[in-house]
Amino acid sequence: MNNQKRRQILERLRAENPNPTTELNYSSPFELLIAVLLSAQATDVGVNKATAKLYPVANTPQAMLDLGVEGVKEYIKTIGLFNSKAENVIKTCRILVEQYGGEVPESREALESLPGVGRKTANVVLNTAFGWPTIAVDTHIFRVSNRTKLAAGKNVNEVEQKLLKVVPKEFKVDVHHWLILHGRYTCVARKPRCGSCVIEDLCEFKDKTE
Repeated sequence: MNNQKRRQILERLRAENPNPTTELNYSSPFELLIAVLLSAQATDVGVNKATAKLYPVANTPQAMLDLGVEGVKEYIKTIGLFNSKAENVIKTCRILVEQYGGEVPESREALESLPGVGRKTANVVLNTAFGWPTIAVDTHIFRVSNRTKLAAGKNVNEVEQKLLKVVPKEFKVDVHHWLILHGRYTCVARKPRCGSCVIEDLCEFKDKTE
């Protein structure tokens, strides 16, 4: 795919959704961090249901620590892998309190050192909470990037590096959200909704659907 076509795709996605953001509900970098940590192998809808009850009780690292592992489990038991996630939430909160004064650090290295936080989670927090031009590649973004040929790659790291290279600076902060929403609602896994896609004529996917 050439750069002119890439720009047209991004311009159309921007026109359709000028101010995209995550579908996870949060009101602080800490709430976002915990929500993203909980969202692995879970839906945003499921996470939002759990945090709607959890955050009014505990929305700071210290308050979460005061709940303890068993207390956190009670609020997140509807989410997949809740046992290990509760452990990671408490370990993460302890580090935030002891090493960062209860604040979420605006540093990739510091974020990736937190239990249960990998590169993808760090990218989401840096992008969404702090406005960094990072691109967290999940299954939706991986699929859309490869299908459209916007940024083809064999694995998530390859796709991330390709996107960082080919996406113009003006689109970098928002492209993560555009692609994830496009993959979630239009370019879906089994049968993409090509007929209602705003970039259908620019997309290089061979097996387009009606």
